[in-house]
Amino acid sequence: MSRDRTEEYSGAAVGLTVFAAVMLIMIGIFQGIAAVAALVNDEFFVVGEEYIFTFDISTWGWIHLLIAALLIAAGVFLFRGAVWARTVGVVVATISAIVNFAWLPWYPIWGAIMIAVDVFVIWALTVHGRDITRA
Repeated sequence: MSRDRTEEYSGAAVGLTVFAAVMLIMIGIFQGIAAVAALVNDEFFVVGEEYIFTFDISTWGWIHLLIAALLIAAGVFLFRGAVWARTVGVVVATISAIVNFAWLPWYPIWGAIMIAVDVFVIWALTVHGRDITRA
């Protein structure tokens, strides 16, 4: 039986989307670890440079904890093929990238790595996200 052109999907695209879902969950776990570290011990993070924006570390902990929960939920529902999870994943990964940009004074290298992974997740979900629902 032949497939209609709209029903075709790429195995590599599905693999990238699954990888993006895994990365969403991992980013959520990493955000959660940073949140716990910020909430338990305010002195763990040391500010190196003086930046224009400054926030309380405990506030950052709660922000990271909320984003962690949203990232993990989006990743889990993306595995289930929920179309809305792609949109939520892109939005939450964008928010995560912005939060990690503002987090750079406290954790510069880790924040830059997290921004790069967030950008990859956004790319994978916007370019190839539709293929996982067809598979």
